Amino acid sequence: MLFRRIYHPRLAQASYLVACARTREAIAIDPTRDVGQYLAAARAEGVRIVAVTETHVHADFISGASELAAAADARLYLSGEGQGPGSYTPEYLERSGAVLLRDGDTIAVGAVRIQVLHTPGHTPEHITFLVTDTAAADEPMGAVTGDFVFVGDVGRPDLLERALQIAGSSDRAARQLFASLGRLAAYPDYLQLWPGHGAGSACGKGLSAVPQSTLGYERRHNWAFGVRDEDAFVAQVQAGQPEPPAYFAATKRINRQGGATTPAPPPPASMDADAVRRAAAAGTLVIDIRPASDFAAGHLPGTISIPYERSFLAWAGSIVPDGSDAILVGTAPALDDAVADLRLIGIDRIVGTASSAALEAWRRAGGRLRTLTSITADELAARVRQGSVTVVDVRERAEWAAGHIAGAVHVPLGLVRDRAGDLPRDRPLVVHCQSGARSTIAGSILLAAGVDAVENLAGGLAAWQGAGHATDTGTSSAA
Repeated sequence: MLFRRIYHPRLAQASYLVACARTREAIAIDPTRDVGQYLAAARAEGVRIVAVTETHVHADFISGASELAAAADARLYLSGEGQGPGSYTPEYLERSGAVLLRDGDTIAVGAVRIQVLHTPGHTPEHITFLVTDTAAADEPMGAVTGDFVFVGDVGRPDLLERALQIAGSSDRAARQLFASLGRLAAYPDYLQLWPGHGAGSACGKGLSAVPQSTLGYERRHNWAFGVRDEDAFVAQVQAGQPEPPAYFAATKRINRQGGATTPAPPPPASMDADAVRRAAAAGTLVIDIRPASDFAAGHLPGTISIPYERSFLAWAGSIVPDGSDAILVGTAPALDDAVADLRLIGIDRIVGTASSAALEAWRRAGGRLRTLTSITADELAARVRQGSVTVVDVRERAEWAAGHIAGAVHVPLGLVRDRAGDLPRDRPLVVHCQSGARSTIAGSILLAAGVDAVENLAGGLAAWQGAGHATDTGTSSAA
C-alpha cells in the first residue's frame, strides 16, 4: 500500500492519497480546491486516482472533491448519512452522480479496502475511513478521521449552530460525538489515526502539531477519551471554543452545493503605490501581507495588515467581505502564494497587487506612509491610571474571561471592522491581544476606518502580566 499525506500549513489541513501498490489505483480523501496538487502527487507516485471522497461537508476550505473526480475521471463518493440542513443538497448529490456511503460500506481500491464508519458529532454526516491493506492483513491499520478525532482533541460540535444558526444543534452534536468516540474506542490500540487538521485550525480548540497518532495513545492522553460521563463531556467539549471565522458560513454553503468549480480568474494587475492608495481611498479593500513590524514602520494609508503567516487565511476569511474586490501589497513570492491560498477559501477577486519595491519607490518620491505606534506595558499602565486612553482587547471570549485589563473594551478581532464606528473617540485607543500579532491587524483596521489615534500594546497581555500588572475577570465590556 502507498500512503501520502498532503498538508497545507496555513489551512492546517491534511488530505490523503492512498493507493494499491499492485494495481496502482488510488483514492484521494478530503481534497482542497487546488486539485492540481493531487494529480501531480499521483503522477509522482505512478498511480491513477480512481476514487475521490471526503469525510464531511467542510467549513474551513472550498472542497475540491467533485472537481478532482471530474479531472481524474474518477468515481465520487460522498456521505449519505445524517442528511439535513448542513449536509449535501439533494441537487448536488443528483447532479454529481456521487455514490452515497453508509455506515459499514466499503470502497475497494485494488487491494486496499476503505470501510466507512459513521462518526457524527462535528457534523451529522461525518464519516471516518478505516484503511485495510488486504495484501498484508485482514483488519484496519489506520483510520482517516477527518474532523472527528485529532491528535489531542476532537472536532468542535458547535459550528452548525454558531456559523449556520441552526438552533440547538450544538448540544445534539456533542452527544453524537460522545457516542462516536465510544464506537471508535472499540478498535485496537495499534490503530493509527490520520486526522484532517493540525495546530492552528479553528475546527477544534486544542489541536496538536503532531501529524498522526494511535488510538491507544489518544485513549491515554486525549482529554475526550477520559471523560466518562456524557453530560460532563457535552459541557466540556462546547466550553471555550474559539469564534468561528466569518467565512465558514459561506464556505459551508458552497460545499453543500458541490464546491466552487469556476475557473481561476486572470492574474491580478500589477499596480504602483499611488494607484493602490487611490483605490483604498475609493473604498477597495487593500491588504498588506508583509510582516507586522514592516507594516507598523510604514504603510499606505487605508491599508489593512494581515501578515502572510500561519493564521493568514483564518483572519483574511474573517475580514474580507464575501464577494468583494481586494488588492494585496507585499513581496513578490509571497504575493503569488497568497493569491493562490485565498482561492482555497473562496476569495477569488484579487484585482491587483503591489510589491514592496513599489512601496519603497513611493516613499522615495515623497509619498506619505503611515505608521502604527507601539507602547510598552508600563507606559500603558501609567496612562490607564491617568484615564487618558481606552484599552481595546481583541482576543476571543474565553481569553477575555480568563483575565483582562480592568476597564478595557472587548471586541474580538473578527468583529473590529464592523464595530470600529462604535468605539469611543474622545481618547486614544490602545489595542492588544495576547502576544501582539492580532492587535496589529486590529490597529490597522481602525486606522483604515478613520480612527486617527491608535496604538498597539507591544507583547500584548502576556507583556502586561509579565511586567507585574494586574488583570480582572469581571463582566465583559463590549463596544
